[in-house]
Amino acid sequence: MANSPQARKRARQETRHRARNMAQRGSMRTHIRRYLKATEAGDVETATNEYRHAVSQIDRAARKGLHHPNKASRIKKRLNIRLKSIATATES
Repeated sequence: MANSPQARKRARQETRHRARNMAQRGSMRTHIRRYLKATEAGDVETATNEYRHAVSQIDRAARKGLHHPNKASRIKKRLNIRLKSIATATES
């Protein structure tokens, strides 16, 4: 248990930050799941729309320090590869 005033304040701040981070991470994961569901269904239009939302959430998470910018870039790259593969599959 935190004994000093600084430690008590830090514990309160950590609780708030943890809740905020969990909400942000959950929102990001939800958008990624929606995108993956659309790509598995082969719906290019919905997948493109969900991709934009997912990338926005990933960038926001990176800006707020939830993920390293390189990790955010790697996630976006993998999502983009998936989108391109279904887009070319439907064109053929």
